[in-house]
Amino acid sequence: MILAPSILSADFANLGRDVSAVVEAGARWIHVDVMDGVFVPNITIGPVVVRSLRKVTDAHLDCHLMIVDPERYIDDFAQSGANGITVHAEATRHLQRTLCSIKERGLVSGVSLNPSTSLDTVAYCLDVIDLLLVMTVNPGFGGQTFIEAMYRKIAQAREMIGTRAIQLQVDGGVTKENIGRLVRLGVDNVVAGSSVFHTDDPATTVREMLAIASSSAKHE
Repeated sequence: MILAPSILSADFANLGRDVSAVVEAGARWIHVDVMDGVFVPNITIGPVVVRSLRKVTDAHLDCHLMIVDPERYIDDFAQSGANGITVHAEATRHLQRTLCSIKERGLVSGVSLNPSTSLDTVAYCLDVIDLLLVMTVNPGFGGQTFIEAMYRKIAQAREMIGTRAIQLQVDGGVTKENIGRLVRLGVDNVVAGSSVFHTDDPATTVREMLAIASSSAKHE
């Protein structure tokens, strides 16, 4: 299980400190939520922040582009130090071409689906997907509650992936209370924002969530 704390919920006045703390606690990935105020009703950060993070951590920088026409910014994020780029199937006109462009730059090629978007949308391009992100909230804001109906979609995604070398990632409302169930459904990678950074000790929370995930995997 990979735990990717989302910096959307971190303290931006002390971003380097917060990122270093959770990485030292065992978080191998850092999730970077990029929002444009068009595809989602919020505006966040861009390549400049990724470049700054790259200077303070060797962790995998997982850039989730919640923006329209994300293909315009692949080079910017790649050059800033991103290790992976995930785009929304709903936000790009030519999904397969965009995913190929990400892979050609040596990055983890990810595609994200909103809760209402069918898995059939990405079935035709599984051969160029490294990571499939199932959104379990409607994207745009941190701190939302997990949509219970998404458990079924997660199980269907796991079945669709089969034996392919595609990571199944979940983002939205992941907590210590549901991470075990996600592991048992076959999720490889979870994003957690407020449930990590809005606790008294994010590092301890990371360790606890990873311990629950490990225990659940053993009893799967």
